[in-house]
Amino acid sequence: MGSYKYCWCFTRKFRWVEAQAPADVKEAFEAYAEGGSHMNAEQLRRFLADVQGDAGATAADTERVMEQVHQLRHCHSLGKLSMPLLALDDFHHFLFSEDLNPPLRSQVHQDMTAPLSHYCIYTGHNSYLTGNQLSSDCSDVPIIKALERGVRVIELDIWPNSTKDDINVLHGRTLTTPVELVKCLRSIKEYAFVASPYPVIITLEDHLTPDLQAKVAEMVTQTFGDLLYYPDKDSSEEFPSPESLKRRIILSTKPPKEYLEAKDDKDKDGIPKNGKVSNEEEAWGKEVPDLQDELKSDDNNENDQTEDEEENEDDDPKVHQNSPPEYKHLITIAAGKPKGRLSDSLKVDPNKVRRLSLSEQELAKAAISHGADLVRFTQKNLLRIYPKGTRFNSSNYNPFIGWMHGAQMVAFNMQGYGRSLWLMHGFYKANGGCGYVKKPDFLLEAGPKNEVFDHKANLPMKKTLKVKVYMGDGWRMDFNQTYFDTYSPPDFYTRVGIAGVPGDSVMKKTKAIEDDWTPVWNEEFTFPLTVPELALLRIEVHEYDMSEKDDFGGQTCLPVSELRPGIRAVPLFDRKGMKFKSVKLLMRFEFV
Repeated sequence: MGSYKYCWCFTRKFRWVEAQAPADVKEAFEAYAEGGSHMNAEQLRRFLADVQGDAGATAADTERVMEQVHQLRHCHSLGKLSMPLLALDDFHHFLFSEDLNPPLRSQVHQDMTAPLSHYCIYTGHNSYLTGNQLSSDCSDVPIIKALERGVRVIELDIWPNSTKDDINVLHGRTLTTPVELVKCLRSIKEYAFVASPYPVIITLEDHLTPDLQAKVAEMVTQTFGDLLYYPDKDSSEEFPSPESLKRRIILSTKPPKEYLEAKDDKDKDGIPKNGKVSNEEEAWGKEVPDLQDELKSDDNNENDQTEDEEENEDDDPKVHQNSPPEYKHLITIAAGKPKGRLSDSLKVDPNKVRRLSLSEQELAKAAISHGADLVRFTQKNLLRIYPKGTRFNSSNYNPFIGWMHGAQMVAFNMQGYGRSLWLMHGFYKANGGCGYVKKPDFLLEAGPKNEVFDHKANLPMKKTLKVKVYMGDGWRMDFNQTYFDTYSPPDFYTRVGIAGVPGDSVMKKTKAIEDDWTPVWNEEFTFPLTVPELALLRIEVHEYDMSEKDDFGGQTCLPVSELRPGIRAVPLFDRKGMKFKSVKLLMRFEFV
């Protein structure tokens, strides 16, 4: 007999148990099924009214829901004569369904007839860039993606092409490759209203000669036709409303000027001397900048020469005289930069409205010295905030500085990454995701002594949000089995907190559940809120890793003012803001 060698193979087995209903779900089922093994439509209706706050639900509505649950769970529809009933597993499946039991309303429900200045508007910055600010391609693809997400303000930097006979879109004085303006305009026309019927605003960063400005006017009118809105007169005492501008496209830019020859001082225009982008840690891993730190005046910013091109242009009245009248006529929202003292730029003209642009650094300084003036200015006029020029990697800043002072256009690099961008996406899930969110009344009104909202004041607590994190599921479907850990199932924990005014902002977390694809936490958190109207509920799931950086498992941000109370299914999103197919949490929201 010869000798034999044996090879023992270890096959990894992943433990996975189907998600069981949490104790609170079982108790609710028993209470409303009145001790029975099944729940009928009337009992479900009472549960929806009492626990979920859906007082308007009818028995017919709940019957339709129950039929949908049966179709999803049992893969068949019920006969017309059969009365649908829900067992405990069906009831749990209903509560854990993001389609049947979402955390937010999906309809536009705010008043849309107020002037544009009364709304925060979903705003993009350098919307044509596919990546970083220095060397990425310019394309209409990120514009399309932004419009599909619901972004309502698209920014285009327009420059003469190499032969000076046509217009390109590119980030000037950088290595970005251009895209033709007409291609961007055609894509805007095609995708403008796929996500929302409310107006799309195109902000133009104009670097053109008068003859090319005339060509832009012709190109815009031919491309958009009747979709294009422009006023009959040069100035207006009040902006039109989103409702009146439904399915219209409007232009916003500074008063036209001649094209200024590009300067050779590349350092001044935002390109590092070595031509390289700083190798920062991945943006998604950084915490949102603290508002208090952002609001501190930084002496280094006084000498910062890396602002957007916006700040390096001159608004020379002599140059304006050469601008073609047909181009100027199309500008619905006239824009400008502060000239001289900021307090003068923030003065409200009772006879006309306008748009003012500030960098994030200028806003932080203005918030310290002219906070009340900013709020008063934004009650009637538009304020646009844009990222500082040193954000070469398309990162973003804390948007709450702008929102707290009434800024309507807090412009973000939508092609970027990071927690700040997650806040932006979450904020505009409000009002049915239409891209326009009505500002709270306290930002639109002045008190008897002309006082306005001040986030630094000693504000009283308005309400308390109680959040319970029951469980999570879906990672086993959306992730490879060895994605989180090569040798064992993942150890998930959840971070839960509030982003808002400084006094409300906080983050907490659950314990980590070891070796489980369907973690059950059953932990409750309490968040007292002074300004719930501006607060976002932040939710992140991570997988604990003892030896390396914890793995990312999903995130979402939800506007607190829009949360539907009760037990809800909360879908999670990836780092880029795209929704996972299956990953979700079961949570309960309660306002005290």
